[in-house]
Amino acid sequence: MFGLRGKSGSFDLRRDFAASLVVFLVALPLCVGVAVASGVPAELGLVTGIVGGLLTGLLPGSSLQVSGPAAGLTVLVYEAVQEYGVAALGVLVLAAGLLQLLMGALRLGRWFRAISVAVVEGMLAGIGLVLIAGQLYAMADTKAPSSGIDKIAGLPGMLVATMGSGTALTAFGLGAGTIAVLVLWKKLPKAVQVVPAPLAAVALATAASALFELPVAKVEVQGLLEAVQPPGLSDLDRLAGVGVVGTVLAFTLIASAESLFSAAAVDRLHDGPRTDYDKELMAQGAGNTVCGLLGALPMTAVIVRSAANVQAGARTKASRVMHGLWLLLFAALLPAALGVIPLAALAGVLVHSGCKLVPVRQLGKLWREHRGEALILAVTAVAIVAVSMFEGVLIGLALAVAKTAWETSHVRIDVIDKGAGPIQAHLTGNATFLRLPKILDTLEALPQNRPIELHLAGLRHLDHACRMSLEHWAARHSAEGVEPVRMASVT
Repeated sequence: MFGLRGKSGSFDLRRDFAASLVVFLVALPLCVGVAVASGVPAELGLVTGIVGGLLTGLLPGSSLQVSGPAAGLTVLVYEAVQEYGVAALGVLVLAAGLLQLLMGALRLGRWFRAISVAVVEGMLAGIGLVLIAGQLYAMADTKAPSSGIDKIAGLPGMLVATMGSGTALTAFGLGAGTIAVLVLWKKLPKAVQVVPAPLAAVALATAASALFELPVAKVEVQGLLEAVQPPGLSDLDRLAGVGVVGTVLAFTLIASAESLFSAAAVDRLHDGPRTDYDKELMAQGAGNTVCGLLGALPMTAVIVRSAANVQAGARTKASRVMHGLWLLLFAALLPAALGVIPLAALAGVLVHSGCKLVPVRQLGKLWREHRGEALILAVTAVAIVAVSMFEGVLIGLALAVAKTAWETSHVRIDVIDKGAGPIQAHLTGNATFLRLPKILDTLEALPQNRPIELHLAGLRHLDHACRMSLEHWAARHSAEGVEPVRMASVT
């Protein structure tokens, strides 16, 4: 029914089983880290990972990408939890999931591919900057300011205070060591790299904390059943608020865009079945609907886990379903194991993840080749840091639309003056109000004492504002006592 068959039509249990273990080991520290950074119990991150495996993993759409809580939504979830409380999170995620289901049913999934890549990368870069800044405070076991600007502005003071505190310096050193392990892990022998870098980094930090009895904060454990808080009917009243609606729309836009862009990236990593974007959007919607009913974190498809799944040799959906099963068994049988993990180590993992969201290397190349796109990326990122997630994305989308409108309204004016007879002005391209200054400056510079022929047949589009302005110019020019301007209309 759910099609657990790969391109060859066979179920490769050995490969899928091995891949599921790899994905589980990658997902475990990330699920916990994202939950803690979002300001919710660590168990809720595991719940989202479980739903992403056992439910979304079974549904049609993309065959090999893996879903779960993502760093890309951490900042937005944290802001929502601070504003409305953990109890309201389920309603927000539930509404976003239902909206995704509706969009998938209306076959809008493919339209997310039309979103400007610069806006999406700017969105992720802005998220990454805020995530890095916030988690640097967590690395020092220090409470971070609420706004993105305050987080960044307060970093020098936080670092100075950390240097003067032995406890904070110990925690920060543990987090820095975690980042070092993540960065250097790829340079170790292949046999060592069988263990995923995030798991190794967190495990080493946990071992160091226990061995040297370091005075650092640990993950607080509530228990799986205690952490799950399904929304009540009274919580649904929150959806009437304008701010809540904006948060739901932001959840929906970011989760959907990140999932579908991830699907496109994963499709390039394997030669199996291609993603059906509408079905994948519905699969993500179904997962978020269930996560909302459980009061858990929102989910997206995550490129790190998805790439690990493909690179580990996964052939079918079975690998991602089994990874959800391993998360469930861990949450049910070993929940106390979370209580020994230092918060500074998880913060280090998320700082590293945040750095990967900021396309520093690509930005230079983008600036050289497409400066308009680079500007949109930078403005979107800065707006997210300075204002908020939702407004920043809207600003980026508005800039992308304005840039496209400007580029598609290209018009060319060729003036032919043979010295005798009328001057000919030929307009070609798209004449819109955006290009009126250029058009009128050229026409008004023509000699007043010569007859003029204005040829418009080469225009593909002439909007109302341009037509009226050209007619007014022709009337003014003709009033100078010379032969009236002759206009050849658009054919």
